[in-house]
Amino acid sequence: MTARRQPQAEELGLRERKRRATRRAIQVAVLRLTAENGLDQVTIEDISRDAGVSPRTFFNYFPSKEASLAGDAPFALTDDIAEAFENAGPDGDPLEDLMAIMAAQAAEDGGVDPELHELRRNLMTQYPQIFALKIDRMREFEAEVCASVARRLEKDAGQRGEDLDVAEATERSRLIGLLSLTLARSAWVAWAEHPDTASLPDLVMRSYQRLRDVVGVPERV
Repeated sequence: MTARRQPQAEELGLRERKRRATRRAIQVAVLRLTAENGLDQVTIEDISRDAGVSPRTFFNYFPSKEASLAGDAPFALTDDIAEAFENAGPDGDPLEDLMAIMAAQAAEDGGVDPELHELRRNLMTQYPQIFALKIDRMREFEAEVCASVARRLEKDAGQRGEDLDVAEATERSRLIGLLSLTLARSAWVAWAEHPDTASLPDLVMRSYQRLRDVVGVPERV
């Protein structure tokens, strides 16, 4: 099955590239400084200086040192992306559409950052609180994804002229949201183990197809 392409820019604009580079520089700085000096010894001023930005710019990207340590969600679910996903129409598969969004973002320049992943992973073994921060961030993001799926299911039901069972829709939205993140994690682990054998975007979509083939998941979960 060929995944339907989500509305995404073919190439990142200069402004977006600079924004991503700054966000990455801040995260590299906080992770490196924490590894070198200890968690309690690193300040916002230290991070900003190392990243080449002002403290004011730091706060434009992260609300706290802890947030910069936790890092970003697995993929960007901006208002525009969420709106496109929620209004894609009732004929599609919400799970497949989520996987297509993640695959498209993984294919973007800078969409995959093994260095950041490795820096954070090493620190989490030293500081369990960073792992806890990452888990909290993931739970927040899971809730965002599930809420977007719930809105999609509600709109799909309305377009099909069906009555929405709220309890069932809540269960389905949670299942779809969590499945998408689990499949993405499976793809990431496979890619990290053998980065030269397949691209991450291909592995993301392959994980979805394998779920359908092996478990017998229908087109609409």
